[in-house]
This record gives sequence, C-alpha cells and structure tokens, in this order.
Amino acid sequence: MARQSISFTQPNDDWLKAQIESKEYTSKSELVNDLIRQARKQQKQIDWIKAKIEKAETSGFTDDSKEDILAQSKKLLNG
Repeated sequence: MARQSISFTQPNDDWLKAQIESKEYTSKSELVNDLIRQARKQQKQIDWIKAKIEKAETSGFTDDSKEDILAQSKKLLNG
C-alpha cells in the first residue's frame, strides 16, 4: 500500500477526528480512503452521464427513455 503524508486544515482535521471518535472509522487513513472511493464512484457516474449527453448531442436523439437513463444511472451509482 502506498504511503503518503498530507496536511489538513484545522476544521478538516477536527472533522476527521470527530468521525474517528464517533467510532464511524478506526483511523484517518480508513476515512480518507473511503472518501476517495466515494469520489471515484461519483466520477464514474459523471463520466457515464457526460458520455450519454455527448452521444445525444452528436446524434440528436437517444433511444433510451428518461426512466431507462435514470435506472442505468442508479445501477452505476450503486455499483
């Protein structure tokens, strides 16, 4: 596992400590890794939506209904 040294602003450090104290996470590393996983998952969904928009803009039309697009988006988000 790669090891990094990072600095936090005081409010962010206080928030991280509060999460650990509340037993939500066992360490700052675990919490930061979880936040990064969430951000990566969100980015994957954003990229998918952008691709759909670009396809629609290029073709002028999409065969998918609003419901299909929403269902596919939720499936991607949940994993």
